[in-house]
Amino acid sequence: MGKDTTKTAKKKLTKARVALPLAAGAPTKAKKKPAKKRALLPLPANVAAKAKKPPRAVRKAEARHLLPLDLAVTGGDATVLDRLWQTVENRRAAGDVEASHSARLLARGTAKVAQKLGEEAVECVIEAVQGNRAETILESADVLYHLLVVWVDAGIRPEEVWAELRRREGISGIAEKAARPKGIVRAARTTKLP
Repeated sequence: MGKDTTKTAKKKLTKARVALPLAAGAPTKAKKKPAKKRALLPLPANVAAKAKKPPRAVRKAEARHLLPLDLAVTGGDATVLDRLWQTVENRRAAGDVEASHSARLLARGTAKVAQKLGEEAVECVIEAVQGNRAETILESADVLYHLLVVWVDAGIRPEEVWAELRRREGISGIAEKAARPKGIVRAARTTKLP
């Protein structure tokens, strides 16, 4: 008889716990109701549908690529290249490899100067392909600096390059390229390059 009364007492206690009202402020588990989908009705012909907002990644990419060239720079023009060339030439002439990056680079020889230009060009291309506008501007400045170092190393003055660019103005790029001497073919002494 003792066992039955114990079981009955446990059942009554369990029922009492369930029947007790919840204390104020006690957490409750609310059942989520499924969200009702609104039926999309066809719109009249003269009513424009509200455009759906594109995903954030698309908006970010569009902003990056469609951003107009808006530099807050005054006095930016190509004469800065002439001044930079003169600075690099002055540093080469002074030969102070302790204080001048340009002098140090030029002292390492043509192969190192050319290698640095190639590295900067690759970095610029990577930033451009990734659509990083600000970084492309920075890397472009590096490319131009290292190109000027190549010119100084080769004894080329900016005026010589500007004259070549003026000569090419108004000439089709295809025609101009076809008329160029084939330096690499001449150097290799063959027309069959791998």
